[in-house]
Amino acid sequence: MIPHIIYILFFVTGIHASAIEELQGAVPNADFRSVLEDGKARATVSPPNAAQQAANTEFWHGFFGAVSVIVVSELGDKTFFIAAILAMRHSRLAVFGGAIAALAIMTVLSAVLGFATTVIPRVYTHYLSIALFVFFGIRMIREAYYMDPNEGLEEYEEVQKTLSKKELDDSMQASRDALDVESGVVFGVHRRLWGFFSRVFFQALTLTFLAEWGDRSQIATIILAAREDPVAVSLGAILGHSACTLLAVLGGRIVSQRISVRSVTFIGGIVFLCFAVSSVCLGSGEDSLKSL
Repeated sequence: MIPHIIYILFFVTGIHASAIEELQGAVPNADFRSVLEDGKARATVSPPNAAQQAANTEFWHGFFGAVSVIVVSELGDKTFFIAAILAMRHSRLAVFGGAIAALAIMTVLSAVLGFATTVIPRVYTHYLSIALFVFFGIRMIREAYYMDPNEGLEEYEEVQKTLSKKELDDSMQASRDALDVESGVVFGVHRRLWGFFSRVFFQALTLTFLAEWGDRSQIATIILAAREDPVAVSLGAILGHSACTLLAVLGGRIVSQRISVRSVTFIGGIVFLCFAVSSVCLGSGEDSLKSL
């Protein structure tokens, strides 16, 4: 009987001591205490890093900036009409592939040129980019003010005439080369189809590349890559080019009749000026770079 009473007293005493420790915030078992502390440490979310937040902000600023600048620069541009006219006569897939390949190459080259200016102190490239944004913004607004309302259709017809003459020369050359001189037999159907597809692809690539060289969108890409994340600028510019080229390939003729190149040019000038203002407000970013 006495041993049972002793066991009961020990049991009650242990429960009472455990209850007191729990009320005081303690954990009786040291191992369990360490496990609980580890769990709390893992559950605690560390506050976001200010440098990481700044990097993310810069990335998306460069990405969306490149998309908007390319869209307002390329709608109604010569490369837009080249893709539209070629897509009316040839495979849309081949035209789209060739145009995007040229624009992607041009975008990467422009981003590399812009990134190469990082050897120059950032404060100089910052104010230079602001000056260029203001210059091109005012220039585009001035061009829109003096532009003929039928400017888009005139440029469309001019590009169409140029491509018609070039395609006539290419077709005459292709007809002379279609017959094998040595064997006197015509090439196989598959080979001819592949040759036609590749010819359209490279025609779209070369025409787009040459038309884009020195264009407003290329200069804008260089400016953005000089002060923003070049990867973000490249991705945003390629996305903007893809959207404009896809629109040109699918319905370039309709778009050229519906949109006003004058209005698009005016909006583009406003966008360039807005980027100049945003660059002034955001600053050169030297403080954020020093914090990194």
